[in-house]
Amino acid sequence: MPRVTSPLLPPPEWRVSPGLTPYPAALAEMEARAAAVAGSHAHELIWLLEHPPVYTAGTSADPADLVDPRFPVVSAGRGGKYTYHGPGQRVGYLVLDLNARGRDVRCFVHAVEGWVIAALGRLGVEAFRAPGRVGIWTLDAAGREAKVGAIGVRVRRWVTLHGFSVNVAPDLSHFGGIVPCGLPDHPVTSLAALGRPTDMATFDEALASCAPAFLQTLSCPSQNET
Repeated sequence: MPRVTSPLLPPPEWRVSPGLTPYPAALAEMEARAAAVAGSHAHELIWLLEHPPVYTAGTSADPADLVDPRFPVVSAGRGGKYTYHGPGQRVGYLVLDLNARGRDVRCFVHAVEGWVIAALGRLGVEAFRAPGRVGIWTLDAAGREAKVGAIGVRVRRWVTLHGFSVNVAPDLSHFGGIVPCGLPDHPVTSLAALGRPTDMATFDEALASCAPAFLQTLSCPSQNET
């Protein structure tokens, strides 16, 4: 387990699940862990996994964006619209206590974006934020702004749920069943499609190397003041 440190808290548990974890089972476990963290009965958690093919609906999902439900559709309870999860996509669930890290949801989302962007940079992928569009963006082979990673979070009792997903090498045609994140004019891409083939272990190592800076950002009072 990588050493993830904070000046205020013990390191979160860092968990990597092998194989494919069914989405409903992961959702139930994540929600139980968040309740335990809120009650001071468990440590925080950073959980990396992959799901079988599934479409998940956020709280602002528009039924018109579900154009071809070829896979199960599950209500996720997070913010955002429809997204796809499946093999070849790294999903990161973050159960972190913002009571101790600063009650600033905007800061949290910004920090998650920065963490993933930094990890992708270590793999030679130049990613960036796009004004007005939450998520992780890059330029595809045609020079278009394309989404390589999605972010969707929920905060309950100031404990975070859900997190991010990054397209390492999924079947991008599976995104065709939805309008991803409700943005019809912007394609999705992956590390493989960008000519940066990467295995999950290598991507996880990049995430782990950038995790201390991510948590330090959350722990810095100057970053959390509103």
